[in-house]
Amino acid sequence: MGVLGLTSFIGDHGEILTDYRFRNSKVVIDGCNIYHSLYLTSCVDQQHGGDYDVFEDQVCKFFKALRDCGIEPYVIIDGGSDFSDKKFETLRQRAQSRINQANNLSMGLRERGLLPVFIKQVFKQVLSSLKVPFAQALSEADQEIASLAQKWKCPVLSNDSDFYIFDIQAGFLPMSHFQWQNASVQRWSPQNYIPCKRYTTTSFCRQVNINRQLLPVFGAITGNDYVNLDKMGFPIKFEDRVVFFNKLLKWLASFQEKQEALDNVHLLIGHGENNMDAALQALSRGIETYQIQPGCLERFFNDGEAPDAGLLPDHLSVLPDWTLLPLTNGTLPPYMIYILQRRPVIQGIQVEDHSLPSGNITSRPIRQAFYGLLLGEGREVEEYDREETNLTSSKVNANLPSAAQQLQLDTLDQAPHLVRLEVFLETVGVSQSTLNGLPLHLGLPVAVTYYWLRHAHPRPDLPLLQALLLGLVFGELCRQRKMLERMRGLIQRRAMSPDLGVAHAYNQWQRCMRDGLYLNQLLCLPLPEPQCAWLYKGSLLHQLVGQLRRGVTPDSLLMEDPSSGQLYRAMLEAILNS
Repeated sequence: MGVLGLTSFIGDHGEILTDYRFRNSKVVIDGCNIYHSLYLTSCVDQQHGGDYDVFEDQVCKFFKALRDCGIEPYVIIDGGSDFSDKKFETLRQRAQSRINQANNLSMGLRERGLLPVFIKQVFKQVLSSLKVPFAQALSEADQEIASLAQKWKCPVLSNDSDFYIFDIQAGFLPMSHFQWQNASVQRWSPQNYIPCKRYTTTSFCRQVNINRQLLPVFGAITGNDYVNLDKMGFPIKFEDRVVFFNKLLKWLASFQEKQEALDNVHLLIGHGENNMDAALQALSRGIETYQIQPGCLERFFNDGEAPDAGLLPDHLSVLPDWTLLPLTNGTLPPYMIYILQRRPVIQGIQVEDHSLPSGNITSRPIRQAFYGLLLGEGREVEEYDREETNLTSSKVNANLPSAAQQLQLDTLDQAPHLVRLEVFLETVGVSQSTLNGLPLHLGLPVAVTYYWLRHAHPRPDLPLLQALLLGLVFGELCRQRKMLERMRGLIQRRAMSPDLGVAHAYNQWQRCMRDGLYLNQLLCLPLPEPQCAWLYKGSLLHQLVGQLRRGVTPDSLLMEDPSSGQLYRAMLEAILNS
């Protein structure tokens, strides 16, 4: 996201960012950017599929630091994407980059930037438990973030360099300079604060001597997710960004208004055989993305009401009215918007055996039911996924389970609970009796685990299943603030490079869980939603598999707590007896 190289450029001009003691204020937080930052700066394991409990702890500490300093956070999370798909090529390139990262991690090489499957779900659940107000934008979040910050006269917290271009009155706080772990907190003192750096467009424009109106022109010409003049064939030298930025800013200094700069842009980018009209249209669209427009989330934060359907862009008219509130409060998956708009979907990438088919294929039948509920039987969805180490696309048919044949998307929320439950259970292939006797919140993970055991390829062996269930037991005890010392000892050992067979199997399970969670959400939660932070701890599970394959028994790992043994056996019997 953002303008490539701009963060470094501003950092090299120390007068632009000013020291700031942040306290006693609202702040609008770029949710997706912040959970990326919190996960990747907390040194959480990335090779074994995710350690979500460590991430949850980091998120809790972050928001405690804010509240200790009198800061009221309002978090906005990315939802759908730009309807015109101007940035799809950018998204496709990022997906290919993640494939390469995952492949490097699978070979034991060091990489940063790969997030695990449940990361967004865990983040939203933690925000809910902490009672931090958050909303899921129905389109890209940047405009909603800037609009709300401008309305409330408070700053934005993010690492997205696009916020150096938005003219936000109260400024922008780059997360990279936000020292929340070094907050000055004194008990009962009103002077608690977080040391950080603050950016304003005024300080930038004063430093580089351009009119503030021209900042969006600067952002568009330098290139963002929507505009790339270099790829359009214009002879601009982008290799040395600092030299280019300085040249562009000097050129912009001779103009006072946006249109004046656009009328003369050919003097900067040249003509040649290139289509100047196409370039000007692209630049105009790029400039428009930085104009702060009225948002639709203030009503949700103030009153808890869904955005007014009449104020939403036309392309969101595909959404039934009943979906607007659960989409905004984060209890429906935003990628359903892509499906309803008949746009391509890029599947997630994780560490696995890249010589085998993608782990996403295992959960495809669950997604097909999801697509069927949204589009009806027989429609097609274009999915992008990896084939070995290349990103490829394929058409996937939407299917409707027999229990869903009479359901309509517009009234899905009104369908009887038992019908919605039957649709879910039919999709994953289990009966209601399978879940009898289990804790309600573990019903969905057990049902999905049964599905995974039947559909995963290669077929999981018994130690893989046992370790997975032991991990669920461990998470359940941790959720209750209990601990099994034998398993905790395994966590404290240094994690080795992943066994790719284990990584592949568990990536398939996480994909099945993710798609099962999404289907359950679309069906308006016929099964209670589990706390995802406690479902999977990759560094533990990989070591448990090794222990079990060497002859350690599950009972010996659970002997400290009889109730944990009972829970493990109940889940194992439910799955094997099915």
